[in-house]
Amino acid sequence: MNVSAEFVTSATGPGDFPKDRLPEIALVGRSNVGKSSLVNALLRRSVARTSAAPGKTRLVNFYRVQLNRQKAFYLVDLPGYGYARGKKTAEGFGDLVESYITRTTVKGVLLLIDARHPGLEADQVAWNWINEKTIQKIIIATKADKLTRAMRVRHTKELESLYKCPLRLVSIQSGEGLEGLWKLIVKLKNLKEIKAQ
Repeated sequence: MNVSAEFVTSATGPGDFPKDRLPEIALVGRSNVGKSSLVNALLRRSVARTSAAPGKTRLVNFYRVQLNRQKAFYLVDLPGYGYARGKKTAEGFGDLVESYITRTTVKGVLLLIDARHPGLEADQVAWNWINEKTIQKIIIATKADKLTRAMRVRHTKELESLYKCPLRLVSIQSGEGLEGLWKLIVKLKNLKEIKAQ
């Protein structure tokens, strides 16, 4: 797969969002779940800033992507929930993300959940919020390489029971699941229905 990508902008408000009407796939997740790292792994280069400290992404970051000379689209890295000004909070996403997600160019949402912690309340609140939108969504369970075989079976069953939607285990470290995730992203941006497997 031939991937070309570039960082386009960090939006502080709706006026900064791109106006070229390209399809958009948004990455949503708790602070420090690995959204920016997943962007870098998918794009095969370091275009997104990452940090061990939670709350690094505070803006809406747009990355213009083109696969195999197909029509370009955006991967969009949204601010993480669960932290505000470096402090833990149970609050949701805020006005910036609310104004972003209502864009008609948003074709799908990837909700990233730490595979080691499948039942966190903040993730379930986020899932309920996403479900209020008429938009396709996929659960991406990150850090799969940190699970033992027994944990993998148990946590996958718990995630499938909780969220009842397509689920993908991925590991940025080993590359597990990235190729399959690309296929799902292509379906999302082309508005093809994604079914649980």
